[in-house]
Amino acid sequence: MKKRVAVIFGGVSSEHEVSVVSATNIIKGFNKDKYDVFLVGITKDGRWLLVDSVADLESGKWSDSQKKAILSPDRSDAGFIIEEDGQYRLEKIDVIFPVLHGLYGEDGTIQGLFEMSGLPYVGCGVLSSAAGMDKLSTKLYVERLGIRQAKFVFDIRKDMSGLEETTERVERKLGYPVFVKPSSAGSSCGVSKARNREELAEAIELAKKHDTRVLIEEAINGREIECGVLGNEEVIASNVGEVIAAAEFYDYEAKYNNSESKTVINPDTLADEVKDEIRKDAVKIFKAIAGAGLSRVDFFVEDGTNEVIFNEINTLPGFTNISMYPMLLNDSGYGIEDLLDKLVELAYNR
Repeated sequence: MKKRVAVIFGGVSSEHEVSVVSATNIIKGFNKDKYDVFLVGITKDGRWLLVDSVADLESGKWSDSQKKAILSPDRSDAGFIIEEDGQYRLEKIDVIFPVLHGLYGEDGTIQGLFEMSGLPYVGCGVLSSAAGMDKLSTKLYVERLGIRQAKFVFDIRKDMSGLEETTERVERKLGYPVFVKPSSAGSSCGVSKARNREELAEAIELAKKHDTRVLIEEAINGREIECGVLGNEEVIASNVGEVIAAAEFYDYEAKYNNSESKTVINPDTLADEVKDEIRKDAVKIFKAIAGAGLSRVDFFVEDGTNEVIFNEINTLPGFTNISMYPMLLNDSGYGIEDLLDKLVELAYNR
């Protein structure tokens, strides 16, 4: 009997468009002999809609749907209540596959709703999603592991009133240049590099448009290396991949809109012992935040020293055509059908 999988995409997030592309690839990747795929899109203004087909995603017409889809938190009605033409019906679901990046999709909030519904769902739970999404919280977890990461300071005021104090701490502890990031945002949204006081003020102001909690890190000169992890208690780490950014750093524009950015799977110019350290650290970090299902863990390999430095963890990595996670897992023997099978299996097992 086919399993009924609800793929949820879109969302009230700066990564809305990336989510739609990821969802399109995932929906196409499911083996239709094993799964009945049920599509739910969340618009930018937060409406939950039943979507008829993947073609509606590709055309952009999905947000015109007049069918509301409401996830029931009542465990006796495990599924979606559909409102159409003033009539209501319950659509039973076996498992949820959230393909939501960023705010309200990757930060533990929607995972809490899934927990209330009692439905199995793909990916990390409430705690690990929240800890992984909030870069400052992740750093506090990783500090306890003894894994090197970039030195940092933070500004958690709701406005720019702490700028002078923050600037003094940055100059005393880090110096310039620094990278300024919203604590909770993905796809490098709101991230910028500051080389002096004026640029630091501009960068903090930009970051606060995405999140009032701002992380400021020392700039690391090195190669950008990523590793995929898969599992619950038993976790495997993929081979590593290298990001070669077309811009000065791998920001949103370089990731999705610049064809000159490249990814190299299992680069032969990286020493085997460095690859092994990255893979071991990726699993340690994933387990430290109580990860489940999947994540992509990002590192730097420092120029001159070859030291491995943790950057961040992404608990709902992209599945676009240029996304690193599915490429890494494919290189490790998990084609898209096998990977989706495994993720659904892990959702049930957890």
